[in-house]
Amino acid sequence: MTNGAVAGGAAAAAVAQAIKASGAIVNVESTDFMTMLNKMDNPLVVCSESKFISTKYHYLTAYKGLIFYTKSVNPLTLRPSAELIQAKKIWIPG
Repeated sequence: MTNGAVAGGAAAAAVAQAIKASGAIVNVESTDFMTMLNKMDNPLVVCSESKFISTKYHYLTAYKGLIFYTKSVNPLTLRPSAELIQAKKIWIPG
């Protein structure tokens, strides 16, 4: 087995462990994410900004026991009742 194969196997194992630790993360379109937020009284939203070639905005929220994720090229306009937590980075396994 080559060093590359060992490193690839280790990376796959790390991703699998991250998925186990975080549970299921559902990737949705920004419009669906906003529709979901509008169903919540006081949504908690974690967001981050990434800059690689272009700026992207990443968002996470929990709804009915699942974690939902979306990304957008423009910042989402959240209503005032949303609690916003600014994260340095959001990393989604896989």
